[in-house]
Amino acid sequence: MGRIKTFAIAAAILFVFAGTAYWMQPYFNRGQENAETGRFDTANPRILGVKDKTDMIYINSLEDGIALKNELRGNPEVTIVKHNVQDESHYHEHEAAVKFKRNPGQQELEEMLRRIDGMAIKRFNHTIVFRSRSKSTSDLLQYFNHLPQVKFAEPNYIYMQNEANVPNDSLYRRQYQWNLPVIQTEEGWDITRGSKNVIIAVVDTGVDLDHPDLERRITRGYNVLAKNSNPDDDNGHGSHVAGIIASETNNLRGIAGLTWYNKIMPVKVMNEKGYGNAFDVARGVIWATDHGADVINLSLGNYQPSAVMQEAIQYAYDRDVVITTAAGNDNTDQPSFPAAYPEVICVAAVDHNGNRAEFSNYGEYVDVAAPGVEIPSTYFHKQYAALSGTSMAAPHVAALAGLIRSANPDLKNTKVMNIISRGTYDLGAKGYDPYFGMGLIDIRHSLEQVEKPRRHNRQSFWDELRESFNIK
Repeated sequence: MGRIKTFAIAAAILFVFAGTAYWMQPYFNRGQENAETGRFDTANPRILGVKDKTDMIYINSLEDGIALKNELRGNPEVTIVKHNVQDESHYHEHEAAVKFKRNPGQQELEEMLRRIDGMAIKRFNHTIVFRSRSKSTSDLLQYFNHLPQVKFAEPNYIYMQNEANVPNDSLYRRQYQWNLPVIQTEEGWDITRGSKNVIIAVVDTGVDLDHPDLERRITRGYNVLAKNSNPDDDNGHGSHVAGIIASETNNLRGIAGLTWYNKIMPVKVMNEKGYGNAFDVARGVIWATDHGADVINLSLGNYQPSAVMQEAIQYAYDRDVVITTAAGNDNTDQPSFPAAYPEVICVAAVDHNGNRAEFSNYGEYVDVAAPGVEIPSTYFHKQYAALSGTSMAAPHVAALAGLIRSANPDLKNTKVMNIISRGTYDLGAKGYDPYFGMGLIDIRHSLEQVEKPRRHNRQSFWDELRESFNIK
């Protein structure tokens, strides 16, 4: 749903949404007309010192992003293109992702490999990632883009994570989860608490498959990086995103997810350091689409548009998937991708006072805003952690999309996206603005707009009861 229709950006890549926050522009507060409603009069988040029953780690995800950027800067196999001081893009040197009009024959492929002095390292449908022993990425692009059988060739871009009914869950009851009341989650649960038939894919670093707050919420997933391995999380980012959406609720432990019954489909596309490439992310999006995902969350990105990635986004959108993305953590109006593609919902971050998070990107491609500062959630190694970033804001919207589709599975993705935008609580300048989009998401208000389905296929009371007590 991003409003940018044309993009002219230098050849480069990368999104560090868990990355460095810069304060180059003044941030905008919530509108005065909304200041007296009491919505943000919840207790400030109390993140540190959680000792009884549950230990939670506070992680400065923005500093982690700086460290990762510095590591990439020092890697001779990674090329950096600077759009401005903070918006760096990266790609793998000596590699190119090539989309063919038709798959090349064996003889044809061998001739290509001979000419580039290289090998084919990844293949999916008509797209092949090539690596050369001696030629630069620009040399590879020049060679492949002149071949008549090639649709396009581009750098192998690097994508990075974008961190930065009253349930009885221990952290929720003690008001650590400030993020749920401000978007009227409890009131929304009176309408629906979700359905196990509506699947939300987390295309990320994987998910902690053994986490006690996640293990019953997980359905079949996929590890793009190692197809014979489980999509287990070796970084923590994906587990945190998944917990915001669907951590088991009302189980006397940990945190409450926004949905009680929706299933999480873990798709691992990023490594233990928290980054991956456009080819693998695109494969993950397509796999999730082909295996029944109703919603896909992408808390990752890059400042360079990728044709490989755009085709995957279009593929999912054309097949009725709702796609939520993080705006980015560089406090810039530089369009980020896939957030700026019109087929997705781009999400900015707000803090517990209703102000734009100081790191949150802004611009005409921002659609809505959601909580994204000190968000408690599940973490890998069966832990809990508080993270900040638009990575944390986006899954709030993915969960809302899942709840809407649970209330009425007949709704098309375009209708779901419209309901989310129309159901917001206005922040900043009246109406749409580039800092909050249409405003802060509102679970209750959005669900109140959902028409009843033609057929009754929502989860029944007895199904919900069996889920709650783990009755087979």
